[in-house]
Amino acid sequence: MINTKYSIFKREFPLCKFGLLMLSLMLVTGFSLAPLSAQKNDLPNGWKVFAKVKFEPEFQEKEQHYLLVPKFDEEIKQLEGKQVKLKGFVMPFDYGDEPVIVLSKYPFSSCYFCGGAGPESVAEIFFENEALGFGTDEKITVIGTLRLNVEDINHMNFILENSELIEE
Repeated sequence: MINTKYSIFKREFPLCKFGLLMLSLMLVTGFSLAPLSAQKNDLPNGWKVFAKVKFEPEFQEKEQHYLLVPKFDEEIKQLEGKQVKLKGFVMPFDYGDEPVIVLSKYPFSSCYFCGGAGPESVAEIFFENEALGFGTDEKITVIGTLRLNVEDINHMNFILENSELIEE
């Protein structure tokens, strides 16, 4: 005969209800509480989205020459104000004491400024605190809040604000 004194099938076994309750809680909350690193990996790759943006030359009266102006579609407009991730190469720009860098999808020798890449391959990265002492062509990954820029020619078209450096 089987001893059912501690059987999970017996109604009087209080640990059974507790166990089922705990299992239910773990299943319900366990999947929604994904590790922070998994959440960071799920962020959109900014370079892929930026590559879809079309640029058209427009004459700028104030500057008296043509500049490439982005035509942002709905897909990228929906990402504005949301976090995106960029992995790229640090460009040698001097912003003084400002916590900002320029990040390129490509190394310095083939970036937008020196090579044949387009404006969709560079972004301005504003850090929450201070920009670390990065070297030219240092490969880093950052996460930040996307801001799109069409008006201010003194800044890039793609800007990440409140950015943080992440390890990959």
